[in-house]
Parts: sequence; C-alpha cells; structure tokens
Amino acid sequence: SMIDSVRQTVLAVANKNNYGYISPGDFNLFAQQAQLDIFEDYFYQYNQWLSSENLRTAIAKRTVNNSGYADINKGLLEVMDSFSAEVFLDQTVANLNNANLYSLPSDYYFINKIFYYPAELFNGTTTGAQGYKLIDGGQTFSTIPEISPAVGSIVVNTSSSPISKAYVTAVDSATTLSLSEDIMAAGQNYVIYNADQIREVERVTQNKIFYLTSSSLTAPTAEYPSYVLGGATSTGTGNTVTVYPSTIRQKGAVQAQYVRYPLTPKWTYTNVVTGAPVFDPTKADYQDFELPSSDEPDLVNKILQFAGISIREGEVYKFGQVEEAKETQEEVAE
Repeated sequence: SMIDSVRQTVLAVANKNNYGYISPGDFNLFAQQAQLDIFEDYFYQYNQWLSSENLRTAIAKRTVNNSGYADINKGLLEVMDSFSAEVFLDQTVANLNNANLYSLPSDYYFINKIFYYPAELFNGTTTGAQGYKLIDGGQTFSTIPEISPAVGSIVVNTSSSPISKAYVTAVDSATTLSLSEDIMAAGQNYVIYNADQIREVERVTQNKIFYLTSSSLTAPTAEYPSYVLGGATSTGTGNTVTVYPSTIRQKGAVQAQYVRYPLTPKWTYTNVVTGAPVFDPTKADYQDFELPSSDEPDLVNKILQFAGISIREGEVYKFGQVEEAKETQEEVAE
C-alpha cells in the first residue's frame, strides 16, 4: 500500500529528529492536500508543455533531446487520462421551467467535452427484471435494424442516480434486449439512443451565448448545439451546464467526458490498547493514493511540510521543502 509506505516514511523522519507524533487524523488531512497539490501540478505542467510546443529547439537543450521531452509529455497524459470519466448528466432539481439545465458531477475538475445524442429510438418503463436484460412487456422491439435498436445502441437508465448506461448486445424478442451491463430493474425508466448519431456540444461564454441566441442565423441548433458553464444552484446541486437550443431537454441525452478529482486518501487503522495504531486496509473507508508510485517522494515531502506548519516546527517544514526541491531538480535533470 502506497499510503502506508508514505506514512511510515513520514513518521520515521519525524521520530528520528524528535519532531513529534503525527496522528492518523492529521496525516489523512495532510495526505489529501498533498495529493491535490501534485494532481493539479500535472495539469500545470501539461499546460506549460503546450505553451512551449513551438519552442522545441530551446526545450531540447534542457531535456537533452526531443524524444525525451515527448516521453515526459506522454507520462503526463497517462496520469491525466487515468482520471478521465464519462457520465450522462441529470437535470437539476430546481430545473422546473428550464429543462435544458443539467447538473455536473460533484467530483469534476474540468469538463473536456459535452456530447448530445439526438436520435431517440425507444423509451419506456421495464416490466420485469433479469440480469443483463431490458424487459418491457409493452414494447415491440424488432430484429429489423432499420426499425429497432441495433447492437451497439445506447440504453440509459434514467431512474438510477447517477444515470447508468449500457449497450444493446442482442435483440432477444419484441419485449427483451440483452445488455452489456446489468443496469435495469423492474419498474425503472429507460431511453434508447442511436449511438452512431452523436453531436459534440460547443462551449461558449455567457456573453457570447446572448449574441448567438439573439439571431436566427447564429443561434445554436440540434445539429450544432452549444453549452454554457454555470455556477452553483440555489439548491446546492453543484455546478451546471445550460445546453442550447432549449429544445434539448431529454433526460439522459447529454453526456460529459471530464477529468475528476482524485479520491480522498485515507490511512485506516485498528486501535491498539497499548502502542501505536496498526494499519488496516480492510476497513470500508480505506483509500490509497491514486497517483503513480513515482510520486511517493513528493507526497512524503509535502506531508512533512504540512506537518511542520501544524506543529509549528520550522525544521520539519524546511526539511520537506529542501527534499522537494531536490526531487524537482532530479526530475528536470532526467
């Protein structure tokens, strides 16, 4: 476990220099902040790479050769991609008169793309339950692809929270479809979309959307939709996106591809009557770091800095700061 290795190293440094004890609660708080700092630094480094893309000659002098720099960029992308997620957006609770307002997931860091599925094939309510099946006794699915969901069509469970999806793997009968995931139970609502018809929704600013919608020549359409990123709603449902045109208001028709925040790390333990707490990864709330193992030294150094501030011990803070600087220099040299 990476988080246990980090904690043992942090405690070893603190104990060796008589800096004091770091409780599990404090360690978990410091671990969360350290992971967030490093996580956000990945995106800062990537943006720096993008801004330097036209300066490859100068970059090559710093990084020995272009291929080495490309390897650095590849590593950044691999870490960033590991936090990529997809979700069908639900309409907000307060969205009574403006149904083109959708809630973003609470763990999103930034939105990469928004998609819209315009071709609805079927919708209804399931009348039975069977694993990996969609059963609707009132439906008339057909094995003829032109008039029925073909293999690969998207099935969205609009009753689940968050909205879940699967793909049609077979048309069993007029009332039953086989699915790639076990997402449907009896009495749940569903919508089936043609997966081949998909539109990317362009992001525009609040100011720009006003001018776009004021003219029929520039107004967004179902063929070329747009969205505006909004703030938190009065009901506390989190940030939102408003999709245009306002006729796009089907539940489960809008999908977001986004980068999520890492899960909050937690070092869990078993209480011992005498002695230090013992690491116990079997606890339900245990969570390891989600960063690559190569980030372990940076995590140790950052946590030591936070611990030094907490116990007002300048030497701990300076130690972590110096070690972090050394680690950064080594990474640049490589």
